[in-house]
Amino acid sequence: MSHEFPTSTFTDVLDGNRAYAADFPGTGLSGRALKGLALVTCMDSRIEPLPLLGMEQGDVKILRNAGARVTDDVLRTLVLAAYLLDVTRVLVMPHTHCKMANATEEQIHQQILDDYGVDTHSVEFRTVADQEAALAYDVRRIRSYPLLPKGFVVAGAIYDVHTGKVSPRDV
Repeated sequence: MSHEFPTSTFTDVLDGNRAYAADFPGTGLSGRALKGLALVTCMDSRIEPLPLLGMEQGDVKILRNAGARVTDDVLRTLVLAAYLLDVTRVLVMPHTHCKMANATEEQIHQQILDDYGVDTHSVEFRTVADQEAALAYDVRRIRSYPLLPKGFVVAGAIYDVHTGKVSPRDV
């Protein structure tokens, strides 16, 4: 079964890439994390990970998902980053005013069912009733993961989408 690329739906994306590629000088980067940092943060488009941390392209491995949660896939990726891409530390950084922290699991399932008629109960969205507790849990999950190297440094912080400030947490 062949599926043709839906060019008309992605015109803005392809046009944007053509403009980008026309002046693309290449990066000369190896793909390794130059600052030894991995960042776990939310997919929220208000977050610009590199500038908000004072980093540049190539410095950081960025892992994004809804709510900045430490999932099995995040752990898998951190193992690869630690052993193959020079990552020695990770910052877990959820943010203020996150949809995943402002609704319950059931409310999100119900909203999607009401608005679109789709029953999403087969998916765990991992909403966050208490953002501080979830951050502490996720940091602890990484720290206790047996496949990560000894000495792997893990920290937590919350990014404020209205002020641009990152607030470290003792977790």
